[in-house]
Amino acid sequence: MDAHPGRAAFIGEVHASILKALGCVGFVTDGAVRDLAAIEGLNFQLFSETVSVSHAYVHVVEFGVPVEVAGLQIRPGDLLHGDQNGLVRIPMEIAKDLPEIAAGLREREKQIIGYCRSAEFSISGLRALIDKGCASKRGNPFSA
Repeated sequence: MDAHPGRAAFIGEVHASILKALGCVGFVTDGAVRDLAAIEGLNFQLFSETVSVSHAYVHVVEFGVPVEVAGLQIRPGDLLHGDQNGLVRIPMEIAKDLPEIAAGLREREKQIIGYCRSAEFSISGLRALIDKGCASKRGNPFSA
């Protein structure tokens, strides 16, 4: 709603401490955040497009309603994952499968990275490793 979102931060160490005490595990905003080092020590998760040194004067107008952050439509109760790469909404119907899928992807990435860093690296070897992934039951997570 601000004419210039992100110029000042609503959440810093103080608000993160308050929110954590109230049972929140994280904060998602299209505005700014601050005090990142202190908040990291709180084990409190943040997602923001901007970091700002300045405090903001925030007025909560609505609570528990759908919002849009970084182009993502978010509804109350949505399962979100965010990191330095961005923010995604995870459909609840697949959430239970994610740990197994993520473990498989990490193992696949580990194989490819290990091969690329090895003395045995070759383009044909890389192609064979990728083709082997295409033949697996999960398919190739590295293809478009």
